[in-house]
Amino acid sequence: MMDHFFADYKKFIVVPEDEKKRNEVFDHKNYAAYYILTLSLFDPRISCWRDAGKFEIDIDKSIETVLKGFNEKQRERYHLQLLEVDKSKNYFILALSSKIKFTSEEEQDSISFIIDRILTNPFYVAQSWFNLIGEKGRIARKLFSCSFKEYVIEDLTNPNRDEKYENISELVPKTNGEIKLLKNSLKREIL
Repeated sequence: MMDHFFADYKKFIVVPEDEKKRNEVFDHKNYAAYYILTLSLFDPRISCWRDAGKFEIDIDKSIETVLKGFNEKQRERYHLQLLEVDKSKNYFILALSSKIKFTSEEEQDSISFIIDRILTNPFYVAQSWFNLIGEKGRIARKLFSCSFKEYVIEDLTNPNRDEKYENISELVPKTNGEIKLLKNSLKREIL
């Protein structure tokens, strides 16, 4: 057999599709609908996230791990992003982006399916969050109570939307000790 038979093997490398897409960056333009989800524990044994340390659970690391796995597996349909987790509170807030626009009749069922069927199991089993809920939650195998609201962005180019402006003036000291009132152009207030 020739020693250099596979010398040009690099021309034949095909990277698996999963490896290519893992490095994708979230782009909101690729999604049709956005929801803000507030998740709290169903039948909690803790009063705030700080108490999860008693059960040897690092809340921040757990959420990060689960969301990373969710986004890799569901990248063709959904994306979840952590917006807020405060250790002194008993809930956390996620942004759900969906490539499909749900009708108002589908919203509740679809989001419940995502939370209860797709998201709960990695938290419940892999991250041991079953320790954070009581017997009632374990029997129902329900980890989260969830509320949501659709996140709608107003069209920024719409000329009919209300814009608030304020007049900005600055006092600028001059080199000779005088103070000059400098008026700037109108500044748009960011809401």
